[in-house]
Amino acid sequence: MKPATAPSPPLSAHLKKPLGPILMLDDIREGQMHLAALFIAPNGQEMPPIELDGISISAENIATYQHVTIWRCRFSRPATDPSHYRWNGNRFDLAGCPEGAMQIAYVSCNGEEHGDLTRDGDERNAMWRQLAETHDQTPLSLLLHGGDQVYADEVTLGHPLSHDWPDRLPRDPSRGDLVDLRDHLRERFLDRYIAVYDTAEHAHLAARVPSLMQWDDHDICDGWGSLRRSRTYSPVGQMLFDCAREAALLFQHGCVDGDLPARFADPTGLHLGWSITAPGLRLLAPDLRSERSRREVMGTSGWRMMEGAGHTPAPGRTFVMSSVPVLGPRLSVLEWVMMAIPSMQKYEDDLRDQWQSRAHRDSWQHLLEILQRIASLDGQDVTVLSGEIHLAARGEMALGTGKVMHQLVASGISHRAPPKAWARFLDMLARFGDSPLPGHPIQMRPIPGQSHRYVAERNYLLLRKSEGNWQAQWALEDSGPSAWMPL
Repeated sequence: MKPATAPSPPLSAHLKKPLGPILMLDDIREGQMHLAALFIAPNGQEMPPIELDGISISAENIATYQHVTIWRCRFSRPATDPSHYRWNGNRFDLAGCPEGAMQIAYVSCNGEEHGDLTRDGDERNAMWRQLAETHDQTPLSLLLHGGDQVYADEVTLGHPLSHDWPDRLPRDPSRGDLVDLRDHLRERFLDRYIAVYDTAEHAHLAARVPSLMQWDDHDICDGWGSLRRSRTYSPVGQMLFDCAREAALLFQHGCVDGDLPARFADPTGLHLGWSITAPGLRLLAPDLRSERSRREVMGTSGWRMMEGAGHTPAPGRTFVMSSVPVLGPRLSVLEWVMMAIPSMQKYEDDLRDQWQSRAHRDSWQHLLEILQRIASLDGQDVTVLSGEIHLAARGEMALGTGKVMHQLVASGISHRAPPKAWARFLDMLARFGDSPLPGHPIQMRPIPGQSHRYVAERNYLLLRKSEGNWQAQWALEDSGPSAWMPL
């Protein structure tokens, strides 16, 4: 096998100055936000320290690439009060997470499958620009990234072992060739993250709003975990996963193996599920990719984390980040139809990715039972945040005793919307409803101000807490902001 075209020079070769600071929230405990500031700098450049109240905190080298070094600085700031830090002569203000009033943004699907590195920046980052302006008007406490932070589908191109992934694979690649593939993939994953972080719109937010991220398939490759085992468990597939995981730890969480932040459920990183708890707020993000197979969305470790959350009191609001929507139409019907039509079977992996797939029915019911358990205690509510489908939408599931679980879907912030006909088709399918848990029907509802259940526009979501009550608002590219919706 030979690649069709020679790979282009990596973006890292052209980097002239450090990218950063890129803030990640490691944890909240003992009244402090524990933060990690990430920097991507040309090799050989020294990194200025973070300045806090007259104290200098030096950055440490946590990874090295062909042309750049990855630096990280960990520090703490007050959790519930506004604060700031300084770096390289600049002051960066932080809103903190006050219990009574805060605003959080949720984004997903930051890219496209093909040609994302060559898109016009003004067009690609239009919604990022709008979100940055929103932050300047009403500061954001946190920025939640719900999956597909990068679209890495093309990282396999240009290397003989992976150029035809996943259609054709070498039968018995040598160890030397696999080492060469690792070097190729590491540099190409690096390119994807540099392309995201080296934009004015994203950089403005990344330095001022701590991020929390949950990965999805395109952070690895399209359909990871729903592909055939012969692909994902092949030497090339495992190398692809290992390089994607290393990149996700570095560029989405600011860490490497052996020093995962305390918010992660498994310090060894077998799965990358995490949770954050603050007064009146819990953020819960299971890992839906590390242990995924064609029959299971999560493995034993992931389910153990979710079961533990279901039995741990969390007064206030629990926001559950599920990169793939938990509430939605009966896609199992569509899956059955597609499998009966040979020309449509190529979409099987896309449908396998969904909780509503017939292959995941038991897992879906199990998750819904856990979420119902969380909301069953007095003083506890649960809301699900999802992306993945490149549409804006919302759903509801009756939990009993007058409680309702809301599903808020915001996708994508830079991925262009699919045809409106697809949104209308899903709208029609959603009219049938579903009840995976007997007596707890699921209904998809229009976003405030919209006449249809699915909106085919680029978008992001704002979550606002005011006077103890949470509300949600969608920012839609063409329609503008929706009315605030009580949760």
